[in-house]
Amino acid sequence: MADAAILSDVSKWLATTSLSHTVQTAGWIIPTLQTIHILCVAVLFSAAVLVDLRIWRLFLRELPMRDVGRRFLPLIWPVVLILLITGGLLIVGEPRRSLLNATFYVKMALLAVALVITGLLQWSLASPGFWDKDNAHRVAGRLAATASLLAWCGVIFAGRFIAYTQAG
Repeated sequence: MADAAILSDVSKWLATTSLSHTVQTAGWIIPTLQTIHILCVAVLFSAAVLVDLRIWRLFLRELPMRDVGRRFLPLIWPVVLILLITGGLLIVGEPRRSLLNATFYVKMALLAVALVITGLLQWSLASPGFWDKDNAHRVAGRLAATASLLAWCGVIFAGRFIAYTQAG
């Protein structure tokens, strides 16, 4: 209960800042931030899905996994930075919408899981043929790819669902 009161106080304070006021009152800022945020989600999701599909051997089977990972995984990290900036500004503009909404925290937890899995997948590519060494590695790779897909889909679903769940 104390955590909810603290979040409520932080949300109220944040809503009174000049940055929050600017984001709230300039009619173009929120739609612009949302557009950038959504486009970045599309880039990130596409890159992650293409790597996951390659692990499942459903995409670019003729290319080594290492090449596919090198092509798509590095795109994710700069895009994550842009998402943090745009998402942070959206929170500043409408703090109650996120900070007092349980769905927002589900999204953040899923994001953490998705980023850890993506980082581990990228790290694994330092060893050529890591996911093809034996059957156990292939199964583990497919499980990781499936978990990645589910986590990224969950992030997108929860992010969209924030608008439909009551804050506070």
